[in-house]
Parts: sequence; C-alpha cells; structure tokens
Amino acid sequence: MRLTTKGRFAVTAMVDLTMCGGKGPVTMAAISERQKISLSYLEQLFGKLRRRKIVESVRGPGGGYYLARPATKITIAEIILAVDEPLDATGCEGRGDCHDDRPCITHELWLGLNERIFDYLGSITLQQLVDSQDKQQAKSKLGSGNVHVAVRQ
Repeated sequence: MRLTTKGRFAVTAMVDLTMCGGKGPVTMAAISERQKISLSYLEQLFGKLRRRKIVESVRGPGGGYYLARPATKITIAEIILAVDEPLDATGCEGRGDCHDDRPCITHELWLGLNERIFDYLGSITLQQLVDSQDKQQAKSKLGSGNVHVAVRQ
C-alpha cells in the first residue's frame, strides 16, 4: 500500500482543525505553523477536502476553515480518499492484469489487504482520533510534573 505524505498530512491537518476549531474557523497558516506542513501544500489539500464537502471555508478577516459535518461523521478513509490518495496494495491498481494481463499469484492476497485497510480506516472517525490525542496529551501532562519523594534514612 502506498500512503504518501498527502494522506498523512491531510489526516494530521484535519485532526488539528478539529482540535483547534471549537471557537471558529481555523486558518491554514495556524495549522501550517503548528504541524510544520507547507502552507502551499495545505492549500492544495484543503481545496480537495472542500470539494468533497469535508470542510467549509470563510473568507476575510477572521476567516479560515471548519468542518462541514460533525467529526463523528467523518472517517479517516474518507479524508484520505478525498485528497486522491489510493488505498491499494496491488501492483495493478486492482485491475487484475499484473502478470501478463492476468492476475498474479498473490493478487487475491493484496485485494484482501486493500479491503482490510479500507475497512479499518473507514471504521475510525475523526472524533475518535481527536479523543485519542486528547487522552495522550492528558497522560503526558500528568507524567511531566516533577514529583519529589522524601526518603527517610
């Protein structure tokens, strides 16, 4: 399977948007800065996400992007597919012409993997990813505090 930076960055940007978008639209510049993703690359990704009606935009001062639907209704598979990221582990893009115009001997294996990957990514919502990130951040805050233990001799 080829999951390039396009799919990874799209998911990362959408998690950031969801986490930071509670009070209004989020600018791409803010996402770019927080996630260290090129602004021009984000513009391309968000254009595709907007065309697929995953995000909406507001122009002008105070403008930016926000989710077009609740995060519970947006799957990770949907985000990846929206930015034209193929979810395909076959060498023939699923056509079945990988070995002299016939399926190769492992074709069914790779098709099965494609289905599992798609099912897995389709079963995870953007909200679940955000909730998981919130839990991780809470754990790291608890673990980062200095704890002093008095030892008596």
